[in-house]
Amino acid sequence: MRITVQSYLEGLLDRTIEIGKVIGWAPQVAILAHSAVGEFVSHCGWYSILESIWDGVPIATWPFYAEQQVNAFELVKELKLAIEIDIGYRKDCGVIVSRQDIGKGIKEVMEQESKRMKEMSQMSKKTLEDDGSSYSSLGRFIDQIQS
Repeated sequence: MRITVQSYLEGLLDRTIEIGKVIGWAPQVAILAHSAVGEFVSHCGWYSILESIWDGVPIATWPFYAEQQVNAFELVKELKLAIEIDIGYRKDCGVIVSRQDIGKGIKEVMEQESKRMKEMSQMSKKTLEDDGSSYSSLGRFIDQIQS
């Protein structure tokens, strides 16, 4: 029997009322900055990645479409900054990810050393300091357009 997204979501709120909360929007920047947050299950949109790196929050990737798969691949395979729940670049993409796969990814992120993510967080913040690369680049750009 094939489970559809619609049939799976039917009754979700009732089934999870005691263990979680489903909401349409959340203040993600504030949530990621909170000291109680240990990891982030992310769709890997660019701003979500930047916000997570800024606060040094380890990521479990679960992209859905567009550039999210590329971003997730870069985080997991190239930069080694995240753990894969599902990257979505495989030919079986579109299949509902099992709760075992989700649990495995979350557990792996919780067990890993987040030292690399903390280092990346410090590096990203340094770019905005007076001698940082972003600060300097913006200054040069302003100088060029004013002349």
